[in-house]
Amino acid sequence: MLRVAVPNKGALSEAASDMLSEAGYSTRRGTKTLVHQDEVNGVEFFYLRPRDIAVYVGSGILDAGITGRDLLLESKAEADEVLGLGFGASRFFYAGTVGSFTSPEQLAGARIATSFPNLVDADLAKRGIDATTVQLDGAIEVSIQLGVADAIADVVETGSTLRAAGLETFGEPLLESEGVLIQRAGAAERIEVLKRRLESVMVARQYVLVDYNIEERLVPEAISLTPGLESPTVSPLQETGWVAVRVMVEAKEVNNVMDRLYGVGARAILVTNIGACRI
Repeated sequence: MLRVAVPNKGALSEAASDMLSEAGYSTRRGTKTLVHQDEVNGVEFFYLRPRDIAVYVGSGILDAGITGRDLLLESKAEADEVLGLGFGASRFFYAGTVGSFTSPEQLAGARIATSFPNLVDADLAKRGIDATTVQLDGAIEVSIQLGVADAIADVVETGSTLRAAGLETFGEPLLESEGVLIQRAGAAERIEVLKRRLESVMVARQYVLVDYNIEERLVPEAISLTPGLESPTVSPLQETGWVAVRVMVEAKEVNNVMDRLYGVGARAILVTNIGACRI
């Protein structure tokens, strides 16, 4: 069976399980389950700490896994990112007390508290900055107040936690992270079906089907508004001179597209969510 690691808790866990379910896989029913077999699809899921997943995959024990890009890079595991999954988006920043720093170059000689020392050390080396990393497992924001560090480097989602601690980010993000599918060396062929299914979920989430009727003479103008992924489906209607058009449209743009279609003469415009697809 294909052996796949899934986050057992944290921000990535629910999103990963939801995506796997939408991709047609059965997943665990309770949070205490550590191993779940989907015999129909030939997959065995292992629910592990997100920080450990890249290590298991990189060592070749498991074929693939879902984890964060930041956790993959921090682990230094010999696992490869295959696909960004579009959830769990976050950015990794340096931060300090308000007004204390304006650029990373000012970190020379500073103590930087972080849960990602490998990521920070790599960034400092790239910038040619000599600073000291202080590894902490949590509550990074309070380390400056307690005198353990001069600055921090941490994942930032909304920034509300930093602001509450009197901190602000400075400089460009060290890393843009999200949930990713990773694989062990040589597993590309084994995980092809899993990868294709997850890609189909991402497309299904991003697009909707739009059907509309329009006079045949107006089709070129309508299709310029809805070109689709490859080409729209155009079918003749019983009424002479009219056709039905079916096309995929980005969900975030669908209402604007409907307004424009109506403006060029389209009628009976219908929108349908896509449950699954293969592109």
